[in-house]
Amino acid sequence: MSQQLADLMDRVRQEYVRRMQDNGQSEPYLTAHRVCQQMLTLSPVDLASLIADDPKLLSARASELVEDPAEMENPSVGVIVTSNICAAALEGLLVVAVNRQWLEVDSEDRIMVDAWELDNVPAVKSIDYSDVDGPNLQQAGASQLSLLFNAAEKAYLKQLSEAAHDAYQLALQVSSDYVVFAPEDLAPLIVENPLLLGLRADGLVDEELFEGDPPAGLIVSAHLTEMLLQQLLELAHEQGALALDSSGQPILSDSEEDGPIVH
Repeated sequence: MSQQLADLMDRVRQEYVRRMQDNGQSEPYLTAHRVCQQMLTLSPVDLASLIADDPKLLSARASELVEDPAEMENPSVGVIVTSNICAAALEGLLVVAVNRQWLEVDSEDRIMVDAWELDNVPAVKSIDYSDVDGPNLQQAGASQLSLLFNAAEKAYLKQLSEAAHDAYQLALQVSSDYVVFAPEDLAPLIVENPLLLGLRADGLVDEELFEGDPPAGLIVSAHLTEMLLQQLLELAHEQGALALDSSGQPILSDSEEDGPIVH
């Protein structure tokens, strides 16, 4: 855990203790839940900063931790990460409650929460991480993402000049070779483009490999791969190596029609 995340968790703990002392030590679970939701529903910029300091957060999966009904089926990267942070913080606050005898444990050391509290947990509404002001995926300038895509374009043009008849397969290969997957490589891109936190799996990640629950970082990589592929295909068209249909889409053979799926 990074120092920035540790400091945030400590502020959450202090606020929880303060509220419990102020409200007569009642509703320990509901109070913990409220504190986590209020303090850990982070803005895109704040979450990007946290990820930059602790890229391992991008390894998080939804894992049935998402509480917002609107996000459960296809959660955004930002919601996946914040849901994991909230779940970890809530668990820590319940331990605090047990240590201060605000909650009890049973014979198997399971924390006992009053059914009334569980039945009255307020509805959770997540931040829309696709609603971001400032830098976006189309920004101009020499951002790390644009430098990455430019390098891929140069490599693609070189290969295309040697095998123009394989334009689509070459685009698939280059887009896979150049897009980054490691959390520590993705984190700086997210800081530059917090809009990446609004991305969702959207069928771009192999469902069987990850059992429908891919890591947050891999969702970003899948979308970047798709973006780069489309950019390379447009480049191939400009070079006369690919034809376009009436809607402006590349005309591919039956075997080439499926888009890239990250495995």
